[in-house]
Amino acid sequence: MFDGGTAMSRLNEIFGSNVFNDSVMKECLPKATYKALKKTIEEGKELELSVAEVVASAMKDWAIEKGATHFTHWFQPMTGITAEKHDAFINPTGNGEVILEFSGKELIKGEPDASSFPSGGLRATFEARGYTAWDCTSPAFVKDDTLCIPTAFCSYNGEALDKKTPLLRSMEAISKQAVRVLRALGNTNTKRVITTVGPEQEYFLIDKKLYDQRKDLILTGRTLFGAKAPKGQELEDHYFGTIKERVSNYMKEVDEELWKLGIYAKTKHNEVAPAQHELAPVFTTTNIATDHNQLTMEIGRAHV
Repeated sequence: MFDGGTAMSRLNEIFGSNVFNDSVMKECLPKATYKALKKTIEEGKELELSVAEVVASAMKDWAIEKGATHFTHWFQPMTGITAEKHDAFINPTGNGEVILEFSGKELIKGEPDASSFPSGGLRATFEARGYTAWDCTSPAFVKDDTLCIPTAFCSYNGEALDKKTPLLRSMEAISKQAVRVLRALGNTNTKRVITTVGPEQEYFLIDKKLYDQRKDLILTGRTLFGAKAPKGQELEDHYFGTIKERVSNYMKEVDEELWKLGIYAKTKHNEVAPAQHELAPVFTTTNIATDHNQLTMEIGRAHV
């Protein structure tokens, strides 16, 4: 017999359980530190190192409770996928033992080798300096026993080496101009205008035995041969049709992992093409939604 109360209780329990979100910050941080961090998030104020030290310590303790042993500045270079460099929390004490540490400096900024990432020809390859900077507006999360800290990635001189930096700059530009228009219309209270987006994912699920027979799918990840479906025969009966058991089980696994990361996975259904399906989230703040979109693709691939 289906127990709706139990299902709801479990969903509430797991949703956002691996995210250092606002409720976790309220619980883990001193009141003054929480207020200072919220001011940075909401108004774009600079975060003082003393505040970052307290946040880093609380974030480390929370992540270790979740089973994390490493941390990484999680960023989005111009490769189409995410990138991470994992560092353990351990530091030697000098007597053959270690302590677990994570400083405010390590939270705010990182310096991964940028020489092998696409740079648009902005600098010579021997100039390996690339810097990651914490995007505190997007919450940190634990994935695969690692504390992942969403960051922007830029060069020594500030040129964007990723997709997040231009996005954050465009959000700020839109906010600035929108506030200017609101002032002209008589609104004197609004300080910031936030954009939102809800990127849906359409994907194909193909049986492994059939996939192994298709060299084009193996080598390129897409169909290179075969005839297109004649117009009017795009399997309308598949669109919004009953979801098959194997596909439904896959969707359930993905949904659960997404919910743990605080991703608002809302709608799922069959699409019009054979083996095509869709997952759509509830829209949220633009930079958080793009982070969620990257995670959705990662988790979707991992559970195939």
